[in-house]
Amino acid sequence: MSEIDDMQRRIMAALQRIGSGIETLAARSEVPPKPVDQGPSAGQSALEEALEEEKLANAQLEERLRTLRARHAEEIAALHATEDDGADWDKLRAELDAQQDAMAGLDKELQRLRQANDQLRDSNEALRRANETSVGAPELINKALEAEIEGLRAARATDLAEANAVLAKLEPLLAGAPNLPEGEEL
Repeated sequence: MSEIDDMQRRIMAALQRIGSGIETLAARSEVPPKPVDQGPSAGQSALEEALEEEKLANAQLEERLRTLRARHAEEIAALHATEDDGADWDKLRAELDAQQDAMAGLDKELQRLRQANDQLRDSNEALRRANETSVGAPELINKALEAEIEGLRAARATDLAEANAVLAKLEPLLAGAPNLPEGEEL
């Protein structure tokens, strides 16, 4: 019982850290930068579009995280309900370990995505400053594009981590399913 409580405390602490990080990121994205009166350049428009895409990806990740938290709470409740059953205990323990690994991977990729978004914001700000002074700065445009590419890679890695989390949940369920010939349904 104390191991369950300890694991639950650790998981809840990790989820709270993730939640506070998301809130901090959301607070940062709520303060829009002051627009420049000069018309947006093609590079700046592309970067702003990329930033909007990253914001959308971030919102999707927040929703996925809420869903995973809800599932996790359900699993903990199920774990407490079946703690008297020794055979199920080992199975649930393995599932919990797989879920923790998946959550850790998702958290790592979420942090990477946040870092990429921060780099993209910094690059956009530097590009805006350069555009205000009417100085074409190809190195700033390249840096912004590199930050955008890293953001896309981080988003892909986050999607992959989420898929692994789903697979970690499905594997124990499918292990107990009857073996049906291909094409047959239950």
